[in-house]
Amino acid sequence: MNTAVLTETRIRDVEVTAEVITAHLVDGRVISVPLQWSWRLVDATPAQRANWVLIGGGYGIHWPDVDEDISADGMLHGGPAPRPKTHSQSAS
Repeated sequence: MNTAVLTETRIRDVEVTAEVITAHLVDGRVISVPLQWSWRLVDATPAQRANWVLIGGGYGIHWPDVDEDISADGMLHGGPAPRPKTHSQSAS
């Protein structure tokens, strides 16, 4: 009989390229999502993307320059963040 073992999804390190956000987890797994999932990071400069800190003991990532937060669980089970509608978009 096989037994699934639940592990904590905590992040150890992060890499952000022009294409993907990659999180290296403390248990050795590596997860990534398209950069397009975060419109704030898409609009950010490479220096802003590189300026991140782990939050919540590694359960999430915060980019202070663009006020973006992404959790490890969000990367595993979430989806793209919708870009807020501007006044001109909502008028059409």
